[in-house]
Amino acid sequence: MPNKGTARVEIFGNEYFVKADAQVEVDHVNELAKYVDKKMREIATTTSVVSSAKVAILAALNIADELFALRAERKELAHKDVEDRLTKLIQILDKVP
Repeated sequence: MPNKGTARVEIFGNEYFVKADAQVEVDHVNELAKYVDKKMREIATTTSVVSSAKVAILAALNIADELFALRAERKELAHKDVEDRLTKLIQILDKVP
């Protein structure tokens, strides 16, 4: 039975209790657990891997890949934003007599 401030989650058929300070945090932990469970089930159905530990490792690698791709995309967008701002500033400075 979970305590107050604890999220009860199920991932790949296993139950876990995760400490969470507020209901918002409990909801967030539940959302994360659902995502991890979804990824593990996708891997389990698309590979011949039987071990839940190996499925977890493959899911973690997939999630890490998503994270790195999003970080690279964010960095690229930030770089483009800086370039756009510099271009605008140069155009403004070019107009100054």
